[in-house]
Amino acid sequence: MPFYHRMGEIPKKRHITFYKPNGELYCEQLMGTKGFSGIQSILYHHNPPTQVRETRKLADLKPEYVEQADLKHQHFLTFNLPPGGDPISGRTYLLGNSDVVMGVCVPTEPMDYFYRNADGDELLFVHQGEGELQTIYGTISYKQGDYLVVPIGTTYRIVPSGGPSRFLVIESQNEIVPPKRYRNEHGQLLEHSPFCERDIRVPERLDTHVESGRFEVRVKRQHALYSYIFDFHPFDVVGWDGYLYPYALSIHDFEPITGRIHQPPPVHQTFAGQNFVVCSFVPRLYDYHPQAIPAPYFHSNVESDEVLYYVDGNFMSRKGVYEGSITLHPMGIPHGPHPGKIEASIGKKDTRELAVMLDTFKPLYVTREALGVEDRNYMSSWLQSAEQ
Repeated sequence: MPFYHRMGEIPKKRHITFYKPNGELYCEQLMGTKGFSGIQSILYHHNPPTQVRETRKLADLKPEYVEQADLKHQHFLTFNLPPGGDPISGRTYLLGNSDVVMGVCVPTEPMDYFYRNADGDELLFVHQGEGELQTIYGTISYKQGDYLVVPIGTTYRIVPSGGPSRFLVIESQNEIVPPKRYRNEHGQLLEHSPFCERDIRVPERLDTHVESGRFEVRVKRQHALYSYIFDFHPFDVVGWDGYLYPYALSIHDFEPITGRIHQPPPVHQTFAGQNFVVCSFVPRLYDYHPQAIPAPYFHSNVESDEVLYYVDGNFMSRKGVYEGSITLHPMGIPHGPHPGKIEASIGKKDTRELAVMLDTFKPLYVTREALGVEDRNYMSSWLQSAEQ
């Protein structure tokens, strides 16, 4: 994160005595990345976080990738996946590689446990619904269009407030941060950035729980899920400070960068991970050169796979995609607008599309679940469109 934040009660200096009202010491915990050289926060607990009553392995979570017979563009209809599970168990992974996995989640059950991803950061995009992301650092209210960035090792649970919920889930094996080119040497977001610190929503309240009982925290590590039982509530933090914490950024607060001629996808970049980027396509004015072609040109992404998740509106370069559609355009073969879309875009003033893009710099693999909702006519849709 680009700025320092603190919540609750903390002592004047690090690593000094900090007493509870009853005279006992609070338990200081350093949450740090990259050993001791990355960003970090220091939290103060009522109980030692190492006091575990039970532990056991629950399940293997490694996605089941399928070897495909050919190289082609693919289209997956995620609204055809059945809802179910809670905001963690209900995740269906569709694409992935050694750096990142992407999936969707349409939960129908509440979380009766807490969760911690020990493999890397998570980026949750709220397609539908609202509720609370409750974490060890405090609570963030979320709504449709929010990106929720959850750092590695964060204990949390998602509590929808009622009504249907739908999430796009991106799980990284490393950190997810604002793009470097948007930040100065001190981490501050610069004037040309399409969003700034005012748009970032940090935890709004810190609820400290001191109750005892039986509390389960499920931990994901190396694609396996483990259960840890504690005698105390995991949200027993009385205060914390630092640079490592979850936050929210609404896609509706992303200010698009436009120009006289067509702007390339990097202007839509919102987050960066190790060997991947995440972009936001939002309503915006089209290019204003008198001879501009707003639709994108044909191009060959010879060193990256391109994935688009369609959220809302009319995507100006595509036919036959729907809300919740995911398209995969793999490296090695060219892709571009469907027939007629280039001509139709000329003279148009704006677009109302809303979509999230994931570009990876290693090939993505497709899961068996994704193939179950594949539109198998997508590769030939450029021919079909031309013949209509």
